[in-house]
Amino acid sequence: MKIIDITVSLSPDLPVYPGDPPFSLEPVARVARGDGANVSRITLGTHAGTHIDVPRHLRDDGASVDQVPLDLLTGKARVIELHDVIAIGRRELAHLPVKGEERIILKTANSRLWSHAGFLDSYASLTPDGARYLAEVGTRLVGIDYLSIGPFGNEAEVHQILLDAGILILEGLNLADVEPGHYELLCLPLKIAGGDGAPARALLRSFARVAAGESSFDPHTTRWPLS
Repeated sequence: MKIIDITVSLSPDLPVYPGDPPFSLEPVARVARGDGANVSRITLGTHAGTHIDVPRHLRDDGASVDQVPLDLLTGKARVIELHDVIAIGRRELAHLPVKGEERIILKTANSRLWSHAGFLDSYASLTPDGARYLAEVGTRLVGIDYLSIGPFGNEAEVHQILLDAGILILEGLNLADVEPGHYELLCLPLKIAGGDGAPARALLRSFARVAAGESSFDPHTTRWPLS
């Protein structure tokens, strides 16, 4: 069994989406100053680093982070590699093994962008037509290795299509060390009451039987989206 951490580290150097608050870590109490323990204050946005997007991200009446069924965020997932594709549309996805997969993680050239200190708007992303295709084939979660699943300047449409279809979005992954194939996804976002999104720790766990196409993971049965 191998566990791969696909979470980016939160630090002041982490790229942030334009308009989002940057991450900061400030000392509140320090042993070196005579305090009894080290305590820090963190400041960050709900969509910082590795995080999930939920319906509340776009609709005030949408389901919030604390209402998301955890069985959607844990279970068998397939990593799909598209290194030479910037706009991931229906045509690109139709030639890939996405049908029948509830959780799809898109590995692109984006994972190399994390070494760049600032935000880059030329990242690979899903097109609206690609988002509709994933909805048609029964996808319930889609992840990608940069700060937005949608193209810069047209993020809202892709998010709207996915979230309206009940597809959770996992963004900000680092897939540099991940090979394509089947894994068990373990993704636990912070339980923020009423949250429109939340930073998460995301892991992939590899089993020989999963890689061979065998799995003990049952499809989730939780009713979603909430009504």
